[in-house]
Formats: sequence, structure tokens, C-alpha cells
Amino acid sequence: MTLLTTVFAAIIATIVWYKNSQTSEMKVGVLCWLYWGASLMWLGDAIFEYSELHAEYFTPAPADMLNDFFLGLSVVALGMVIWLVYVLIKDPKGTVKAALFKKTN
Repeated sequence: MTLLTTVFAAIIATIVWYKNSQTSEMKVGVLCWLYWGASLMWLGDAIFEYSELHAEYFTPAPADMLNDFFLGLSVVALGMVIWLVYVLIKDPKGTVKAALFKKTN
């Protein structure tokens, strides 16, 4: 479930990036790289887990599936937090800078 969750997040981020690739103001490409990297990591994990469990890999317990899903959602949320911090630091629209240096009369 972790692999599926991150792959779906990567596909959605890639579609959003591709549709808005001309403007690229929100740096969605960084989010794509984060999610595709997480997907590759979970793919490696799945390969090694399959090499240990063989056919049992495809019949996980419902509790394990739920735990893996929550872990996948946690990874997606962490990717969003990292991306949000990156966007706030880069400040592509200058909004943070304008708010910080706003003069009060």
C-alpha cells in the first residue's frame, strides 16, 4: 500500500506539473521528484520483501494493509511539508518577502 499511495501521489503531482509547466511558479517539479523518489524507495522495499515472502507477499493481513496505507499517507504528507518549506524559502511570487517587509504607517 505504501508503494501504491506514493505512486498515485507521484502521478497526480506529475499531471499537475505537466499541465502548468509553462508557468512553473509553484515549483511542482520538486514535488514530483520527491514523490517519484519515494516511489522508487518503496519499489525497492517491495522487491526485497517479495524475495523473502514469495507468494505470501500478495496476501497481506488487513491490519498490515491499513498500517502500510497510513505509512504511505505519512510519506505523502511529509513530501508536501518539504515542498511547502521549499516554496516558502524560494518565494517565487514574492509574497513572503512583501509580507515581511511591509511598511506600517
